[in-house]
Amino acid sequence: MAARLRQRYATEILPDMQKQFNYANVMEAPRLERIVVNMGVGDAQTDARLMDNAMAELAQITGQKPSVRKARRSIAGFKVRAGARIGCMVTLRGERMYEFMDRLLNVAIPRVRDFRGVSPTGFDRAGNYTLGIREQTIFPEVNADNVTRVRGMNITFVFKNSRSVEESRELLRKFGMPFRR
Repeated sequence: MAARLRQRYATEILPDMQKQFNYANVMEAPRLERIVVNMGVGDAQTDARLMDNAMAELAQITGQKPSVRKARRSIAGFKVRAGARIGCMVTLRGERMYEFMDRLLNVAIPRVRDFRGVSPTGFDRAGNYTLGIREQTIFPEVNADNVTRVRGMNITFVFKNSRSVEESRELLRKFGMPFRR
């Protein structure tokens, strides 16, 4: 069964984008290629169980096994050595990507206290959007009683065929991303 957002993209969003930006061909329209979820676990150097807990929570949230990220070089100011495990990440594509985005937009983000919208300035030059979340407990998959330490995460939406930030912003807006006014 196809994800709800994937069907909506094909039936509603793509024709709207084609009309709005005057694409000659459907293949010119920007589309979501992948979502990368990254969780920093810098304090895992002192306690290895913190990395295991973070990886288990990220696996629960995304439905996919995370990979460990290691420090490329030593940074004395942060007490980090090269090769130390400092984070974990997941790259979502296809059905899992659309399912995760659906849960993020319709379940997790509305659970944030005093929410006024996501920042509209999180775009890079290529049109990709990065969203920072302060705590993993906004996802219903994570049991708040089992959380040892509240962690934030970065969620990056990577687009294909996006020529400008405006195209990417409009695509995310049509998916239902609640941008701040």
